[in-house]
Formats: sequence, C-alpha cells, structure tokens
Amino acid sequence: MAGHSKWANIKRQKARVDAKRANIFTKVSREIIVAARNGVPDPAGNFQLRTAIEKAKAAGIPNENIDRAIAKGAGKLGTDAPLEAIQYEGYGAGGVAILIEALTDNRNRTAADLREAFSKNGGNLGEPGCVGWMFEQKGIVELSFAPQKTGRSRKIEAVSIDEEALLEACLEGGADAYELIETEDGQAAEIFTEVENLESLSQSLKDRGYTVAQVELRWIPQNTIEVTDPDHARALLKLMDALDALDDVQNATANFDIAEELMMASIA
Repeated sequence: MAGHSKWANIKRQKARVDAKRANIFTKVSREIIVAARNGVPDPAGNFQLRTAIEKAKAAGIPNENIDRAIAKGAGKLGTDAPLEAIQYEGYGAGGVAILIEALTDNRNRTAADLREAFSKNGGNLGEPGCVGWMFEQKGIVELSFAPQKTGRSRKIEAVSIDEEALLEACLEGGADAYELIETEDGQAAEIFTEVENLESLSQSLKDRGYTVAQVELRWIPQNTIEVTDPDHARALLKLMDALDALDDVQNATANFDIAEELMMASIA
C-alpha cells in the first residue's frame, strides 16, 4: 500500500505550516449527528458514533458540543433539515481525479460551492461515476508511537517500532497491509483493512496494547499521477485547500503524487 496515503501525508505536512481549520468542529459534529441518526445514539452500541466521538475529542471539541450533536442526531433538539451523504467527482489540473464525500442539507448549495472551487483552481466538477472507479474504499486504523519522556530530566526518546510484532498483530487482526508514516507527534502506522473488518481490527490492536489514534474509512486511489509541473502542483494544492474549507465537504481524496520539495515550494 506504499504511496496510497500520499494525500493524507501531504495534509499532515501542510498542517505544520497551516493553521488548524476552524470548520473542523462543524465537520466532526456533522459526522456525530449522522452516526447517531443512523444507529442507536449510544456509542457503546454504535461503532460509527464511537469513532466520530473519538475524532471529536482528538480535535478538542468540548463534551457539551459532542452531547448536543448526539442529541440532535437522535431527534431530541428539533427537526432541522436532514443531512444527506453525497459523493461528488471531478478533475483537477493535469487530469488528476478527485473524489469528494459531502454531508449536506442543501444539494444545490453544495454543488454550486464545489463548482466554484473547481473552476477557480483549474479543475472541473464531473458527472457521477467519472472517476469513482479509480478509488477503492478501505478501513484505516492509525497507530501512534509517540515519543516518551524518560529519566529525571524527562528526556524525550523516540519509540522503537517492533515491525515483526506489528506485522503479527496486523495478520491476526485480518489487515491487508500497513505503512509506517511520520506525524507531528512522531512515528505512526496506518493499518489497511476491508471496510467490514475495521471495527474488529481496531479492537484487536487495542487488545494487543497498541495506541489507536484514529479509525476511519478512506478512499484509496488505485493508481497515481505524478505531478511535476509547478503550476499544476500549486493549482491542485489550492483546490484541495478550497474543498477542505467547505463545511459540507467531509473528505476530499485525489490521485496525485507530488515530490515533497515541489509541494513545500508550492505552499510557501
């Protein structure tokens, strides 16, 4: 699966120079509302809701906001227009394929916002099915191997990853593959599995003592386009930023591959 989480890695690297987006509260709150509406409003019996709550806590969302979102999803706080999950598809500069997951209460508004984001950044919103076949949905469990403080001086030491033990844990949990990555907090690993096995894999890794930092579903491109043109790279990164900034957009995935040097130069 090497390279398949390229855009996720790019977003992590961009996070080092970009401020955290203010609309993260809106996005994660919507995930909680939909999860509570689609199942029981109790995280103990609703894996989707439990995952959304964990993501909300990791983002620093206050407990009262989380409780309000659960209550809203359960229909206890009025009857707002229901949120609808819609998938959009389009092309960025250089023919790059882009897949977008949205939660919206107004299809017309969302489509108009997306069309504007694409047209302003060298791309175009396509018809349903135009690029979706290029992606495969996978379950992702991210493990954290954060540095630890040791000794009286509280010196920070990197955690050594036992890859043999990690591989054994992945196989036992029914994972397809894993990939070691770098995050702002240190080393981490992304474990890939089939969608229906995600909850089981997450619990299996926890039972083995691993720290699960995040659990999510992600669309993985089956092939990538290497972008070497600086103008295309700049337009693509601006487009992905514009899409991420939209409240209705939950996730945007693309099949481009940009060398780190060119990427950093493009966002400087």
